[in-house]
Amino acid sequence: MGRINQVIDDKLEAEFREAARKKFGDKKGSLKKAFKEAVEMWIAANKPLQDEKNIQVR
Repeated sequence: MGRINQVIDDKLEAEFREAARKKFGDKKGSLKKAFKEAVEMWIAANKPLQDEKNIQVR
């Protein structure tokens, strides 16, 4: 399992934590679930861009 350590703006962190708490509750692991979901959504949103870069002109 990978690990990502990143510093983000305090306001963004607070908003993310609040959104994670509202969606997943105060249970252990809720922040991890929210982060995983956010990364998966980012990858999905950027996948068409990645696919376009891989198209080769013949």
